[in-house]
Amino acid sequence: MSRNVCITAVDGQTGFLIAELLLKEGKFAKQVDSVTGLALDPKNPRLKELESLGAKIVAHVPGRERVVAQALKDTGCDTICLIPPAHPDKYDITYELVSATKRAGVPNCLLISSAGCDYAERDRQPRLREFIDLEALVLSAKGDPDTPLGHSPCVIRAGFYAENLLLYDKQAQSEGRLPLPIGNNHKFAPVALGDVAHVAAHVLAGKGKHGFDDKHRGQMMVVTGPQLCAGKELATAASSALGSKLEFEDISEAEAKRILSAQAEIDSSEKEYLLEYYSLVREGKTNYISTTAFHDVTGTHPTEPDQFFKLYSADLRPAKKAKTSH
Repeated sequence: MSRNVCITAVDGQTGFLIAELLLKEGKFAKQVDSVTGLALDPKNPRLKELESLGAKIVAHVPGRERVVAQALKDTGCDTICLIPPAHPDKYDITYELVSATKRAGVPNCLLISSAGCDYAERDRQPRLREFIDLEALVLSAKGDPDTPLGHSPCVIRAGFYAENLLLYDKQAQSEGRLPLPIGNNHKFAPVALGDVAHVAAHVLAGKGKHGFDDKHRGQMMVVTGPQLCAGKELATAASSALGSKLEFEDISEAEAKRILSAQAEIDSSEKEYLLEYYSLVREGKTNYISTTAFHDVTGTHPTEPDQFFKLYSADLRPAKKAKTSH
């Protein structure tokens, strides 16, 4: 049984890491025959690494569903990992991709969605709520006898990526503070991007008589980190891992916008997404963990906050102040 995987937004962090796992890690590489990456920016230099591992990179030019569908057919893929890209037109691009996937007759479809989208309000958190509409589009195909898409669907609702906390590295290093607009009391469970990628890789490589492994097919997997943390608890975990004092500071949404605006490397839609997720935290809608899917799929334990901060300690450790003589 062949398994030819196409990963969209492979030039983004999530897509790149999933592709890398499928190509490099033996247990996945043995099950996957080929990996094709659709890239909005096919000249992204990091994609050369995937090509050196055997991936084929294809330019993704949104705007015409028929053309995108033909591009998918040309890849020969039987499995697609749909990742909404970091782009102002994220919803439209992903909507077109889902429709093109139906048109191309790709039977196995994994959508990377977002935890919290089911709690989001359309007027207050529209970027988060978009994921519900995309999930509905993918899952509705299950009842459509005229399309093979939906024959073997799976959705992963990924929690708030812990890597987003690295956006505050300047404040952590220069001021020893972690400034987040999440209030002082409510909690959330950041998840390491690598953990989400591992679950996705297991699903994409897994095989069953109906496409995906029967353990994964049709599943709605919510994947958060293993520990609920308020801001102070995050700062405590970071301080322990870094060996340096880091203090949490609850800031206003206006200040959060200002800090994020200074981060040129992230897209405006991603900034909106982050602010909306922080508002969910303030509303008490993220006070849960969901690690059952991670345990069931990978057979391992997800990354604890202190492990994550140790991994990125060089990015967050406060700079030591030089001693001055008088």
